[in-house]
Amino acid sequence: MKNDSDDILYMHMQASERFVLFNGLNFREFAYSLPSSLDSILLLKHQFDGGEYNLNVLLESASSESIAKLLKENVRAYGDFCWIDFEEAEGLDELDGRELAELLYLGHTKTHLQPPFLRKLNNRYVYLAQDDGWFNKVYFRSLSAFYMMLGSLIPLKLELLKVERTWLGIRKKNELTAIPLEVISTLVPILAEGLVFSFRDVRYSRAKIEIPIWVVGDYLNMDEMQEDFSKQNKEDPDVFISFSRKEKTWDCVIKNDFYI
Repeated sequence: MKNDSDDILYMHMQASERFVLFNGLNFREFAYSLPSSLDSILLLKHQFDGGEYNLNVLLESASSESIAKLLKENVRAYGDFCWIDFEEAEGLDELDGRELAELLYLGHTKTHLQPPFLRKLNNRYVYLAQDDGWFNKVYFRSLSAFYMMLGSLIPLKLELLKVERTWLGIRKKNELTAIPLEVISTLVPILAEGLVFSFRDVRYSRAKIEIPIWVVGDYLNMDEMQEDFSKQNKEDPDVFISFSRKEKTWDCVIKNDFYI
């Protein structure tokens, strides 16, 4: 039975094929963590009724205005939720049968026949989710965009999960900054090993906030990943990312040299 908790974040990066597998990342968090906003997406699998129908590909697309509405939807309830972004609407009209077949294959199987970055669409991402937040496979045209997204996602998840109030009951303003690329880059060699960031085990003190990370391996079955992590979670973390509350700086300490 699926665990609906969102207080862990699993990711496994396949750099050669430019995709990352996630558990614990949802569409809203993804969109708000991107280095630039989503302007237009072609919906491959969905249940959204606010899109615009394209007569060439016989699929619906969503503009920035529709995406704003989509971000308020419970897309997890859709079951499958798959899309690819595009730059210009004219690009949809130029897609040929083979390219459309490859897009439909992507949405149906959540894997690619050819690298899923189309010149006619100039897309940056392909987002393929089953029960959004439970199993997400995201292709990134540039892995640097993934690293930047991760640097924003971690503080975002901390702020969403942390209910910190003053004695008057007024929530304190966000204190966290984005994690710089030089800190995220220290994780890159072990992202291919499969990592779990555990927000349920975050350590708070007056001086700093520490997020523990475990190296757990490569999983396609997220039930299995969560079950195995519940056992590994009893052991000491392999990595800590910490935020200095005074200096407003981030640091990363890897306790074991997995990549040597």
